[in-house]
Amino acid sequence: MLWPMLALALAFCGIAVLAVLSVRVYAEVRRLARQVSASSERITRAAEDLERASAPLGSTVDALRRQ
Repeated sequence: MLWPMLALALAFCGIAVLAVLSVRVYAEVRRLARQVSASSERITRAAEDLERASAPLGSTVDALRRQ
């Protein structure tokens, strides 16, 4: 009777460890998703800034080509 109880206790401990690790993985995935979202927003803002900055340059180049 001792060995089946020991096996059951070890199985429960193993499942508990897996549950704790899965919660940690879930938390890290959520944190990574937030970071990816923030990075995506920063990249979008930088692209918009670059587009706004290049508009006057484009008109200047266009004016030079017409001369």
